[in-house]
Amino acid sequence: MLSSLHIRNFALIDELNVDFNNGFTIITGETGAGKSILLGGLSLVLGKRADLSQIKNKDEKCVIEAIFDIAKYNLKGLFNTLDLDFDVQTIIRREILPSGKSRAFINDTPVTLDSLVALSEHLIDIHSQHQTQQLTEDSYQFQVIDALAGNKNVLIEYSSELRTYKLLDKKLEELRLSKSELIKEYDYNLFLLKELSEIDLDNLDLEDLESQFEVLNNVEDISERLGNARSIISAENLGLTDQLNSVKQELSRISSFGKNYGELFDRVTSLGIELEDILSELENLHENLSTDPQELEQINSKLQIVNNLFQKHSVSEISELIEIKDQLQLKVDNTENLDDSIVEKEEEISRLKNNLDSLALKINKERNTAIPVLVSKLEKILTDLGMPNAKFKVEVSTTDNYYVNGKDDLQFLFMANKGSNFNTLKKSASGGEMSRIMLAIKSILSEYIQLPSIMFDEIDTGVSGEISNKMGSIMKQMSKTMQVYAITHLPQIAAKGDTHFKVYKKDKENITHTNLKRLNEEDRVVEIAQMLGGLNVSESAIAHAKQLLN
Repeated sequence: MLSSLHIRNFALIDELNVDFNNGFTIITGETGAGKSILLGGLSLVLGKRADLSQIKNKDEKCVIEAIFDIAKYNLKGLFNTLDLDFDVQTIIRREILPSGKSRAFINDTPVTLDSLVALSEHLIDIHSQHQTQQLTEDSYQFQVIDALAGNKNVLIEYSSELRTYKLLDKKLEELRLSKSELIKEYDYNLFLLKELSEIDLDNLDLEDLESQFEVLNNVEDISERLGNARSIISAENLGLTDQLNSVKQELSRISSFGKNYGELFDRVTSLGIELEDILSELENLHENLSTDPQELEQINSKLQIVNNLFQKHSVSEISELIEIKDQLQLKVDNTENLDDSIVEKEEEISRLKNNLDSLALKINKERNTAIPVLVSKLEKILTDLGMPNAKFKVEVSTTDNYYVNGKDDLQFLFMANKGSNFNTLKKSASGGEMSRIMLAIKSILSEYIQLPSIMFDEIDTGVSGEISNKMGSIMKQMSKTMQVYAITHLPQIAAKGDTHFKVYKKDKENITHTNLKRLNEEDRVVEIAQMLGGLNVSESAIAHAKQLLN
């Protein structure tokens, strides 16, 4: 419920602070007194776009703040979705700066207007002539029927299944559209894949292969050089081995004369061992050299293939070729498995459709059960509201289409008078009739779902007398389970309120100001008497006002 409202520097309001109670609250005032200003300020809190012209003093900012008690509204999930701190006493504030910039806050956290609108839909419903037009829309008519049918949970399940179905259906269509393109590319991709697979890239060491090629391609020169090196080391008298032995013998004679000589002898000895090892390695390499033109040709061919692949795919590393091969393998596999994927998705879609059909059938059955109840209640209430001949014909029929709320088409027809024909509400109901129908629907809905606080803005336009008394009784009954406001010009409705506020204008220093006053019992008698007979209150008007209040 709306607990309090604070408005500062807005339109004709300097500053306004008002606390509200639960139950049925009446707001009255002369035409032009500023009731629309009050609604305008509240609308800003609920997410309406701000306008710089709404600031009273252009040098100061405009502030509108509302406090809502939301303990019974089950809104923790919505607060989590909006990433907001939850508090049962939720404060919403709008600010319009002199620059024209607008800011919004929920519990002191800055928010976007979208977030404000998302929350405000659960807080208060301002019923205006514009909202009455919702009655003519299929979506709203379905909401009313589904509320009576108790379809909330099954509609949530249906909506979830429908999202999955549409997503899969889109993917299936993409697969079908891409199938022809993939098939066109398949042969070329398969050719490239075979080309890359034939050379066994995973077990190919390019550096080793190039080394083998260099050896085989230069075997004669290598053999000659190895032989020459071996001769230099092992030749008698002039070979490195004999020369080093001579050096070793000379140093052995003086190695005991000092540490330096001993270390030098050890180094030459080590050098001799290393030289013998080198000679052994030279002999092994020379002996293992072989001339194999066929192997040389095979290696050369493999290197040529690799270089051609490098050039063809514009890469320079074996790892890059392997990556390309893996990508091609994936494309080929996808193409080869495309039909299986299509069949798999078709089967999944078929299963989802069966489930959607089952849920839609359940929704349809509950709607057909609820429709007679809705029609009966509507016609009864409208009879009390001076429309005894009002008749409704409501039918839902199952289609092959998957709508957001089931598979039904809806006919919501109305006949106001005997002898006339059933037609849509838009064509057959007047403005006054639409207001009464909307009031009837709101009162019925309040029996089935937890509605937010509701503010009826002159819903009584065009009615008077006993009908207005009935409308007031309906709103009074609604206020037993929710907070109800009525902005009215009719004394019969005003008298039924639990709390009564009056909007009035006052001139101060040649400036007009709008104010809001809570009326006590005596003030209410005077206000209702004035609504009955004008500013010059007669004793009979006073008596009539007291009678209405009692």
